[in-house]
Amino acid sequence: MSNETLLLNFFDTMSAKLGPSNWWPGESPFEVSVGAILTQNTNWNNVHKALLNLKNKDLLNPRKMFLLSENELAELIRPAGYFRIKAKRLKNLLHFLNDECGFNYSVLKNKTIDELRAKLLSVNGIGPETADSIILYALNKPSFVVDAYTKRIFNRHSLVHEDIDYHDLREFFMSRLPEDPGLYNEYHALLVLVGKKWCRKKTPLCPECPLHIYLD
Repeated sequence: MSNETLLLNFFDTMSAKLGPSNWWPGESPFEVSVGAILTQNTNWNNVHKALLNLKNKDLLNPRKMFLLSENELAELIRPAGYFRIKAKRLKNLLHFLNDECGFNYSVLKNKTIDELRAKLLSVNGIGPETADSIILYALNKPSFVVDAYTKRIFNRHSLVHEDIDYHDLREFFMSRLPEDPGLYNEYHALLVLVGKKWCRKKTPLCPECPLHIYLD
């Protein structure tokens, strides 16, 4: 069986077991972008609390948030942890959005994925996973997002080396799957769910995992 077919079989098996994930939660491309930064090194419950703080003050708007001081923003996002660092990163994102597109995401959508990645990765505090999350979930462009769960699952199935880097792991998927943002969105969400529930780092529950049938 080719890796291309195997990857699609993995997806079908996870989908049948877990159903639709409805990722990424967000009412606007900007909210998704903010969430992508806030979720760094924390869980989504904490991010949700921080987003609610912003929503309750009607500040999930790039122009309004741009006018906040870094300290004001830090206090609002405190539940997300590392709030001073993340406030600085959000301000960097806001300056990027102001300079690059005047806060108009439709301008960004007209750029290629390679252009967007290069520009986002030039923003201090935005790494590959955050950049690809913004491109995929906020801009609906096919840029596959990978993370520690992805590496762990596919290493345990002997499909990638445990020391594979982010770029090569992302390319492993993008070179074998159709360029479909809907597929990429759902695939990554399902891998996160499988990684959290079954493919744990220290105590994996392999016999119960839906992907167990693909183990040698």
